Amino acid sequence: MLNLLVVLQKDRFNPRFYIAAATDNMSLQKAQLLENSLAAENATRVTDTAQFMKIYRSREVGQSYITSVWTTLVAMVHALWLMIKIRPEVILCNGPGTCIPLCAIAFIFKVLGIRWSLIFYVESIARVRRLSLSGLLLYKLRMADQLFVQWPQLQRQYPRATYVGRLM
Repeated sequence: MLNLLVVLQKDRFNPRFYIAAATDNMSLQKAQLLENSLAAENATRVTDTAQFMKIYRSREVGQSYITSVWTTLVAMVHALWLMIKIRPEVILCNGPGTCIPLCAIAFIFKVLGIRWSLIFYVESIARVRRLSLSGLLLYKLRMADQLFVQWPQLQRQYPRATYVGRLM
């Protein structure tokens, strides 16, 4: 995902908000390293160009679907608060349980005519034969404006997806 951010027009997407799961200890560290290097190149301060936030996951890996109902509701309330606070123009996400609440809130706003965000979902390169649960929900419910896959057979199986090749 960070490889995609390196090629984005930084001045077009400013400030950037990085949101990771509260249980994810690495993603925000990597994002901070990226932003620190960008700030050093442009002689700016990271606090002017990026913010780093955590959100509750709707479902942890291995969590039962029954108990995930409660954690998803908590994550949706948190996502609603974040979406109202930051009002993103673009949501670039790659799952897992952190993206569904944000995308669901953005989609609800879209349905209600409050269109703040375009949703771009990038499926994991590890997904060769079928979409992840997050990807499948976004695809089947038509929440994502664009769903990108990294394997041609996935695009054949899910024709509304866009094959983009390897993004690593």
